[in-house]
Amino acid sequence: MRAVVIARPGGPEVLEVREVADPVPGPDDLLVRVRAAGVNRADILQRMGGYPQPGPRGPHEIPGLEFAGEVLEAGWRVEGFRPGDRVMGLLAGEGYAELVSVNARHCVLVPPSLSWEEAGGTPETAITALDALLQCGLAPGERVLIHAVGSGVGTHALQIAKMMGASLVLGTAGSDEKLARARELGLDVGINYRTESFPDVVREATEGRGVDVILDVVGASYLDENLRSLSPKGRMIVVGLLGGSKAELDLGMLLRGRLQVRGTTLRARPLEEKAAAVRAFERMVLPHLASGRIRTVVDRVFPLEQVADAHRYMEANANFGKIVLRL
Repeated sequence: MRAVVIARPGGPEVLEVREVADPVPGPDDLLVRVRAAGVNRADILQRMGGYPQPGPRGPHEIPGLEFAGEVLEAGWRVEGFRPGDRVMGLLAGEGYAELVSVNARHCVLVPPSLSWEEAGGTPETAITALDALLQCGLAPGERVLIHAVGSGVGTHALQIAKMMGASLVLGTAGSDEKLARARELGLDVGINYRTESFPDVVREATEGRGVDVILDVVGASYLDENLRSLSPKGRMIVVGLLGGSKAELDLGMLLRGRLQVRGTTLRARPLEEKAAAVRAFERMVLPHLASGRIRTVVDRVFPLEQVADAHRYMEANANFGKIVLRL
């Protein structure tokens, strides 16, 4: 099969399309012919040598955390799937390939209303967003701030927060164009972080109360401002570290506000935990994707041979929504 191989740590130019051995599925696995694979920030970190794939992997390092395609084979212990089914799912890696072997419990059936590209760009970011909001205990009527609201995680989190009953959703982005597009998805208050102070906008929009939940992909550089934006008993969850991993924490602010700060990751979780996250997504979000109430926004689609261009495009922060590889 053809697959994208990381020849060595480095820039987009180290990504090479090569012929590699086909994966061999186990009794709990599906062998899937991949039609589309989402591109994620984790893939860029892996390419640069900073985020290796957990667990066993083949002789070649192949990035890719999500996919959509057709089932070719189902292991003898698999229930609920059969050859010919359209599926999408999560991987620890190796998604940029014509074939993947994946545990069936990390997959769901693709609704007929979704294209291959939409399905291929859904699992990693939609499940990350839902899981993060559930960990924060988002309740109907609460106020939410989503950083990088134009990203794959951000566009999904915005719509899922609305679906869960959030009364006010605020979001940050680096351009007015991205914020305008996010408003079409339901964003209530947009904040251009290049020209505005998000804690000031949060305080004004919430009449000084702050937000109940923050979903943060930035990390260290936003820590102090995030804490100042939270309401009493507010909860913040960090799902990315674009702004660094080390920061000084004002514990007094944490104590006075009775605040909660937590972190999460999806890729390295044990099989059972990841399967539980997939089932929650299947139950709470998939029906809304099928009906169109929640959308996977696909910004650009690149053929597999242009994977380096896809990475360059993501690194330029030009996208609104998902970048997807077509096979």
